[in-house]
Amino acid sequence: MTSVPAADAVESGRLREQLATMTTEAYRPELADIDRLPTLDIARFMNAEDATVTTAVASRLPEIAAAIDGVAARMARGGRLVYAGAGTAGRLGILDASECPPTFNTDPAQVVGLIAGGPTAVVNAVEGAEDREDAARADLDALALTADDVVVGISASGRTPYAVAAVRHARALGALTVGLSCNEDSALAAAADHGIEVVVGPETLTGSTRLKAGTAQKLVLNMISTITMIKLGKTYGNLMVDVRASNEKLRARAHRIVSLATGARDESVETALADNDGEVKNSILTLLASVDAPTAARLLQDAHGHLRKALEAAAA
Repeated sequence: MTSVPAADAVESGRLREQLATMTTEAYRPELADIDRLPTLDIARFMNAEDATVTTAVASRLPEIAAAIDGVAARMARGGRLVYAGAGTAGRLGILDASECPPTFNTDPAQVVGLIAGGPTAVVNAVEGAEDREDAARADLDALALTADDVVVGISASGRTPYAVAAVRHARALGALTVGLSCNEDSALAAAADHGIEVVVGPETLTGSTRLKAGTAQKLVLNMISTITMIKLGKTYGNLMVDVRASNEKLRARAHRIVSLATGARDESVETALADNDGEVKNSILTLLASVDAPTAARLLQDAHGHLRKALEAAAA
């Protein structure tokens, strides 16, 4: 029988005590017989549990908004948005980052997702990766982090060493930091400039934080990236005017967006898109301001990509 070193045993005991205090890890004895329930009853219960997540997120909207304003300000001056987490939290960050180029035509280097254990950990668990504080620092150093960047640490427990170390290291380098967790008084929130603690309570399956905690994190990340992009002029109203038309569906969507923004006929929309190399924002400006493609490009450049500002400049 293999013995456990005394130091490891002590650390394991401390961790068990710590987890016992976290709501995300709490055991629900009333669900001890859930495996005996009909499928529909389990589904109804989980659905009811999920419905509470939006209320938990709503209670943290002021903190979320403050963090987003900070993110937008940094990115407006050329900074990057970096997500860092382990397991489900890391995968959610990578998912959000990967959606930004096709949705908002961002450079893949502008919004980055880091996961403990590297790319392999996206589909396969990497043992011990979440405990590697040195790996978090190394991953950020590989990005040559600057004071213009933002690092968002994501951890349901709020104690994951990789996420906490990433936030502490980023903050020491002068970057803006956000700590997103699902427990109160978390180490992650305490380490960050902006702490966001969305407390969703115990999970249906004890400790399975890919459930309500994961849903809460996804909702907050949706807000961070989407509202930041709105602030950066990546939309016109609620239209995705920076969408990258890289396939047939997106080309059809681009046509529809130009039509909705301008009210122009299909023929005029097609001409505008052709003249502007498929750029939605430029095409809208061409049609609404009655300018040619080179002028539209110049106006948008002067307006730092904000379509409304470019339209105002064209009308002046």
